[in-house]
Amino acid sequence: MGRRSTAGMLATACALLGALLVGLPGPSSADGSHERWGRDDDEVADYGVCRGTDPRCYHEWPTPFRADGVWKVLVYSRTGVSRHAHLGPLLGPGKNPPLVEGNVAQRRVIQWGQKHGFSVDWTEDVTQLDSPGRLLPYDAVVFLSNSRDILDDAAQTGLMQYVRAGGGFVAIHNTLGAEYHWPWFQGLLGGANFYDHGPNRPGLVRTVNRRDVSTSALPREWRFTDEWYNLVPEPSDVRVLLQMDEASAGNAVGFNGHPGMGRDHPVSWCQYYDGGRSWVTSLGHDVAAWTDTPLEGDPFFEEHVVNGILSAMGARPFCR
Repeated sequence: MGRRSTAGMLATACALLGALLVGLPGPSSADGSHERWGRDDDEVADYGVCRGTDPRCYHEWPTPFRADGVWKVLVYSRTGVSRHAHLGPLLGPGKNPPLVEGNVAQRRVIQWGQKHGFSVDWTEDVTQLDSPGRLLPYDAVVFLSNSRDILDDAAQTGLMQYVRAGGGFVAIHNTLGAEYHWPWFQGLLGGANFYDHGPNRPGLVRTVNRRDVSTSALPREWRFTDEWYNLVPEPSDVRVLLQMDEASAGNAVGFNGHPGMGRDHPVSWCQYYDGGRSWVTSLGHDVAAWTDTPLEGDPFFEEHVVNGILSAMGARPFCR
């Protein structure tokens, strides 16, 4: 092939590439919003599983929790590096170790269960998750503000098989900063991970989906105090339930330099994932959210999380 033919093909290829690039968004728009961090819409991961808002991704298998006639959850609050104040001191080994006054978040979930008709076990012992048989008596597992590496190989397998059997999964606050190196778990979180946040401060929460049981009783806008997590990647192929108004908190610039997520800053979402149900919220930093200390929006936080747990359990409709 001669030089002229090669040059002609090169020119054609460049022209085609240029045509493909026409119309792609630049780094910012006229209103000053930034490009979406950590997400390319052509490369949204599916993690090799059925996931999203289609209930056909759920497995209605004859698992033990469907036949025992009780509603029961397991709260798992093991932490790796950092530990939020609302978790209090580390818990002892085994299931249902003694709780002290400082374990306010665990104690509050137990109280919610007593109030709303489900029983609660709790643990920070990874061996309590080391087989699906340990988890299948529970209608849902609640991962409560975990951080970094909190599961060994056996527990990863146990959780995966539990979810695939139709189990319910709830992730609260810093669990978005756990198991960064396990892609399946990132998918369970909605394809999202914690990147950074600004200072704990008041902001405006917007209820963007009021059909779901976890949001149907919430006002369209309500005030709350939190760290307002910036997420990289951000959630994808999920049903977003709550967003926050970054301007109401001054801005959402994080300590690692994330500029904020713009007008569509997700706070809570849900999805079906690999046979199970997954309900996730980044809310819950402030100790006052878990105690009787007055905090603006606190009743709405309880309403939201309790019904998120109940829906993940299957006690109420899920992810509407």
